[in-house]
Amino acid sequence: MFIDNMSSDCIKGTLSDIADITMGQSPSGSSYNEDKNGTIFFQGRAEFSFRFPTVRLYTTEPKQMAYTNDTLISVRAPVGDLNVAHTDCCIGRGLAAAHSKTNHQSFILYTISSLKKQLEVFNGEGTVFGSINKKSLIEMPIIIPPNKKLDEFEAIVSPIDSSIRNNYDENCHLIKIRDSLLKKLVSGELDVSNLDI
Repeated sequence: MFIDNMSSDCIKGTLSDIADITMGQSPSGSSYNEDKNGTIFFQGRAEFSFRFPTVRLYTTEPKQMAYTNDTLISVRAPVGDLNVAHTDCCIGRGLAAAHSKTNHQSFILYTISSLKKQLEVFNGEGTVFGSINKKSLIEMPIIIPPNKKLDEFEAIVSPIDSSIRNNYDENCHLIKIRDSLLKKLVSGELDVSNLDI
């Protein structure tokens, strides 16, 4: 919509023109837990899945936060993998969060996704493994459409992103029901021997 058909009213800019970037900072290891005590914590891309990261860890000492629908960016090898924050969460040093300055969060997600090739260059840099720092990230060159076009884009794409989120929530709910029923079936608490199938 914007890259292949760039109109004359688009301008060249950088990622920092449209998004606030928060670089992650890891809390003390002693604050980590799997008991749902504190704030959801994502260290890096290890928790990434199709769209939303899988919750595994919590921290009682959150340092840097990402907020609901922020784009989460892997800043350590592999640089450039993306997910979306399902809820407010703490991010470790393997991640950065991008938050729209103008309430065009879907545009932020797909703009950063379109930068995949530029971001992958950073996987070959560094002495041990690839990484990208804040300066390099915020200076990534992008095309910025006028606000009217961004509003049109959000009107089309944001409902699609909402549907993906709703489907994800429904899947999570169904998984919990399945796991609960399986536990009862295996333990014999739920008797299905008289079912006519």
